[in-house]
Amino acid sequence: MNKLAIRTVLFAALCGLAPLAHADGENIAVFTKNLTNPYFQSVRLGAQDAAKQMHANAINYVPTKADSIPEQMSQIDDVIVKRPSAVVFIPVDFKAMGPGIAKLNAAKIPTVNIVDKAQSGDFVSFVGASDYQIGLQTARYLFKAMNGKGNIIILEGVRGTSTSDERMRGFHDALKEAPGIKVLSSQPANYQRLQALQVMENLLQTYTNVDGILAANDAMAIGALDALDGANQHAKVVGINASKEAVDLIKQGKLLASGDYSGFKQGCIGVMAALRALRGQPVPKSIALKTEVVTAANYQQFDIAPDKLTCPAWADATAQ
Repeated sequence: MNKLAIRTVLFAALCGLAPLAHADGENIAVFTKNLTNPYFQSVRLGAQDAAKQMHANAINYVPTKADSIPEQMSQIDDVIVKRPSAVVFIPVDFKAMGPGIAKLNAAKIPTVNIVDKAQSGDFVSFVGASDYQIGLQTARYLFKAMNGKGNIIILEGVRGTSTSDERMRGFHDALKEAPGIKVLSSQPANYQRLQALQVMENLLQTYTNVDGILAANDAMAIGALDALDGANQHAKVVGINASKEAVDLIKQGKLLASGDYSGFKQGCIGVMAALRALRGQPVPKSIALKTEVVTAANYQQFDIAPDKLTCPAWADATAQ
């Protein structure tokens, strides 16, 4: 930075026009789905950490009503007026948010899509993990722990969303490999702990011989454990996201495993990708994270409080 630029930044800071800690000045608008799912909090923490490391600002846009399409559309309109440097975007609905993404494109605001791949739109990059592979590998781990036989219940996410559909596709392909596994019921609980508790309480009144529960995220897996405890029943339970609460339960021997969907890393890499593009550095059009299943054998490397995590180096994060 030359002397004139330094003087400009100092003057702006003294006048209250810009924070001195963020000398590079980019503002990144980060869109997540809701305030209720801990997964999206980890995404926001990752985005904030990356922005801090790269001397930028992460500004969160979260619907107050979970997964609200109208509210996210309204927030897009607000962002277009305020004109941040770039947007890191998780659509609340991968199909329905197409018109909102088109508005961002028309406003020429560089946008990075993370976590849930939008059906349409022009993006700097897509950053995500394979929902199919995470579903497949997590289900395989459960079935192996059950010695390839027994009765299971599946707790689905939000039907019709790409995340849920792909995880279910992985679950079903794993089931094809395990003919000794019988599905007693497959019900949506919409990625919510309370809904999973209620669904499982009802199902456990009908099915008293449940050997395993395959939940499409950690919140539902934990809701299932709550229901099992209330019914004084036991089953092997797996989830997806590798949230801190899930890792704690794996450590305690209460949860069998969780597929690592790495919200923190996706938040990190999404902001890194946006800032690199703004600064004229190369960014792949697609960045896929490695699939891992967190178990009692490897949980130590995931046993870190969300606010203590730090973003990986760009080269490590994007290594294939």
